[in-house]
Amino acid sequence: MAIKSQNRIEYSYRKTDSSYTFVEVRISISNIILRKFIIKQTSCSPKINFDPDKNLFEISGESRPPDVPKFYEVILKWLDEFSKHLDSSDISTELIRFDFNFEYFNSLSAKYILDFCKKVANIHSKWENVIIRWHYDEDDTDMLEAGREMSRIAKFPFEYVQKDIK
Repeated sequence: MAIKSQNRIEYSYRKTDSSYTFVEVRISISNIILRKFIIKQTSCSPKINFDPDKNLFEISGESRPPDVPKFYEVILKWLDEFSKHLDSSDISTELIRFDFNFEYFNSLSAKYILDFCKKVANIHSKWENVIIRWHYDEDDTDMLEAGREMSRIAKFPFEYVQKDIK
């Protein structure tokens, strides 16, 4: 039980009379078990790699999945669970960094990416050690501008990372 709950088991004994002893066992169980969330990249959908144990949160590749709402709703749900996890835990001072490294995304994906960014901004309002890094190719000014626009609308400053083209 201690392994499953990830908490210590506390107990106490109290003698009620000469024949009986009252034993109290206390096990704290968190409602939220945060698991890593991974989606493999395809030719039309990005790689999602959210691994809280390694403090790795990355979305990369092309985003034009056949059913954009269905694809992103599970990601947004995971982010909600992550936020609840942060609310219920003693967060460390370690930086939580979301890396966006898109090659391309369509307009419907942009709506969901923006929703994601707004949720991260909300998390940042509670935990200041949260950032978004927006990666772009040095010659892709459109991707840079898309990141700037997402940042402006989400009201959350991004860090911009220029990738060298080789």
